[in-house]
Amino acid sequence: MARILADLPDEDIKWLDALAFEQGKSRAQLLRDAVAAYRPNAGGGWIERGAGYWQDRPDITDGVEYQQTVRADRDD
Repeated sequence: MARILADLPDEDIKWLDALAFEQGKSRAQLLRDAVAAYRPNAGGGWIERGAGYWQDRPDITDGVEYQQTVRADRDD
């Protein structure tokens, strides 16, 4: 594993330290987790994991049509 040097504002460091304490992780682990979550196709992001969830639903054919049907009872 390579080491990096990054300059961050003091306020960001304070925020990272508080979050690390809250989650029981090190500051470095939080940064590793953030980079891993940001990388495309690294374990599949939430968009990729959720794509196609409703593809087999016969009651939802067109997204806009479905929204209009669901919202039909609302007043303008």
